[in-house]
Amino acid sequence: MTMKKRTEKDSIGEILVDADKYWGAQTERSLKNFDIGFEKMPWEIIESFAVLKMAAAETNYELGVLDKKKMEVIVGVCGEIIDGKLIDHFPLSVWQTGSGTQSNMNVNEVIANRSHVVMGGKLTDKIKSIHPNDDVNKSQSSNDTFPTAMNMSAYHLISSYTIPCIEKLAKGLKEKTNEFKDVVKIGRTHFMDATPLTLGMEFSGYLTQVENSIKNMKESLNHLSELALGGTAVGTGLNTPKGYSKLVSEKISEITGYKFKSAKNKFEALAANDAMVKASAALKGCAVSLMKIANDIRMLSSGPRSGIGEINLPANEPGSSIMPGKVNPTQCEAVTMVCSQVIGNDVAVTVGGMSGHFELNVYKPMIAHNVLNSARLLGDVATSFTNNCVNGIEANHSVIQEKLDKSLMLVTALNTHIGYDNAAKIAKKAHNEGLTLKEAAIKLNLVSEKDFDKWVDPKKMIG
Repeated sequence: MTMKKRTEKDSIGEILVDADKYWGAQTERSLKNFDIGFEKMPWEIIESFAVLKMAAAETNYELGVLDKKKMEVIVGVCGEIIDGKLIDHFPLSVWQTGSGTQSNMNVNEVIANRSHVVMGGKLTDKIKSIHPNDDVNKSQSSNDTFPTAMNMSAYHLISSYTIPCIEKLAKGLKEKTNEFKDVVKIGRTHFMDATPLTLGMEFSGYLTQVENSIKNMKESLNHLSELALGGTAVGTGLNTPKGYSKLVSEKISEITGYKFKSAKNKFEALAANDAMVKASAALKGCAVSLMKIANDIRMLSSGPRSGIGEINLPANEPGSSIMPGKVNPTQCEAVTMVCSQVIGNDVAVTVGGMSGHFELNVYKPMIAHNVLNSARLLGDVATSFTNNCVNGIEANHSVIQEKLDKSLMLVTALNTHIGYDNAAKIAKKAHNEGLTLKEAAIKLNLVSEKDFDKWVDPKKMIG
């Protein structure tokens, strides 16, 4: 079955477009020219575009450069996009022009054509009531709308989803910190036995890492709240009415409920994407922390009989297609894979951020895609990790006690009584001859049994 077509026109000429689609010539050209990958422009970006187009229309009307009828219909269509009613009309790839011009025009064309239909026209009409450039894009450029949509999207996703998900993980780790506060166990440095601590102390370190990550993500929001809109092509604000930048940012804040503001320097806001780089760095930092935590937890649970085995993880699913009864630390593995991806995303964002030249950074779609991908992945995996792993962790008390009793590093408690060198002799003799520390100390005649019991007490070694 052949799809019916209609003719659309832009500055290059005429092109055929599917008759039932609201997009126009520039979107169609992008579809044909950039058939690259499977990643589509994130819906968060499209939603943000709809919000800023709505705010721009209202601002243009209030400042006397757009008539009321056009403003009202544009605002109404933007509302339809925000409500998810026109999802099928935004087909463009992330891998397009680096300014995001084609996605800006995709939004402009959909709003213009849909507005024309709402006003009683047909998509096949040669002349339409609303123009994508002159009306929908009035007082704007792709160069200031796309970075605005980027910041808005990242701000919303990180603040409303990523941070709350990480906060739930922090809550889970805090509960385990309290639950395990009296469970004395052997510490490890360099993968080797070290002096004792409690399992709760170990988990308190994880908790603080996560809390610091939350703090860093929250701090990145301030820079993201600065919007490029009003800078137009190169940051000068050409073709905007007086007072536009401030008013349009206020409108966006009213619509979203977030405290957005006009960027102090539009040249920075267009030429660089430092706010997104900072946000990506905060997400990367969180990934680094979660990688360490997840690896520790899966190593502490290793075995269950031939590894460390100091904690037990929930048995969520069978772990092997050939080894019966095997259960794997699958949630930890998912966390580490996500973290690897987020760290990789940040590398790409870093390269994109530092490659802005003169008055415009042209890595914007990639930067937006990667930051939003990282924010979503971290939120998703934090929720999964909390619900399916952390909340169900149990201390394996018998194994913990066994390893504590066997550890040679308890000898460290003797340093202040008999000196480092004598304590080392005890540890070496115990290791070489398969003795306990007490047996070795007595045989070497360095410590009495009474003093050993008094001085070498793991519970007194945890601070």
